[in-house]
Amino acid sequence: MPYLPETDYRSPFYLFNGHLQTIIPSLVRRVKGVTYARERIATPDDDFLDLDWSFADEAVGPQPRLAVISHGLEGDSKRPYVTGMARMLNANGYDVLAWNYRSCSGEINRQRRFYHIGATDDMHTVVQHALRTRPYRYIVMLGFSAGGNMTLKYLGEQGRELAPEIKRAVVFSVPLDVVTSSVKISEPQNFIYERRFLRSLRKKIVLKAQRMPGQLDLAPLRRIRRLYEFDDHYTAPLHGFHDASDYYRRNSSKYFLSGITVPTLIVHAANDPFLSPECFDQTLVQNLPNVWLQVTQAGGHCGFVYESLQNAFWSENRALAFLSDGVA
Repeated sequence: MPYLPETDYRSPFYLFNGHLQTIIPSLVRRVKGVTYARERIATPDDDFLDLDWSFADEAVGPQPRLAVISHGLEGDSKRPYVTGMARMLNANGYDVLAWNYRSCSGEINRQRRFYHIGATDDMHTVVQHALRTRPYRYIVMLGFSAGGNMTLKYLGEQGRELAPEIKRAVVFSVPLDVVTSSVKISEPQNFIYERRFLRSLRKKIVLKAQRMPGQLDLAPLRRIRRLYEFDDHYTAPLHGFHDASDYYRRNSSKYFLSGITVPTLIVHAANDPFLSPECFDQTLVQNLPNVWLQVTQAGGHCGFVYESLQNAFWSENRALAFLSDGVA
């Protein structure tokens, strides 16, 4: 589908650049009204995933609806952008399954691998579990940042084999081109984000090494200053990729968009500090019948604050509108 025209969305005046629109919602927003019920499920390789469920205020329509939400890098189901979306969807008749990637639920996973931006095998395990254990016949998928990349990759990989219960998808702030976005995140103005990601990832590698003596070399950890270096030494080899470049290239969701068979909306902010120019390339979607790309002037990375940090965000209303209509 064609590139969508700009919306009338504007960020509040006090969040006057992309960095503020990214950081302030993450630090300040407190979402009330979402109560999770946690479920732990087994993976085929004898590991576990923790799923957090929240349920609709009341059913809408004859069949229960489910929204599967995937969080960003080093996030979890409790991040405000996830709980805010869950609250909006619960209020409009959707049950929500917000799943945590391996080692993102507060406990290190059992296997040597953990998670990565293209780990669609775990996403498939989650979807199949929901279909097998609950009577959902109408499922939508939502993802943020790395979770958006994983969602698009999953939809494209599944193609015409996608479970028929999955009807639509919306993703926000997606590094469609992971190769160039990895360069963007390491630019000097983004050091605060990269440093925060690395701090969290280092802790997980150390904990994993303590649980698996002799299986992980911690020596390179002291020298690592960039996400690329971390992925080159750890993420890529732990998940079967040759190096970081191979990992990024093979998991960039832009290469999977043509396989998507359900209506899917990608929303980016032009001032997103994480996304490279390649993530805004209109030609990625112009000949695709099921994928739309919309770019707002403001919003930052997974921000999209509307009038208040505590009320519904623009992104939550935009997602609901697309999921309800299925048209842009």
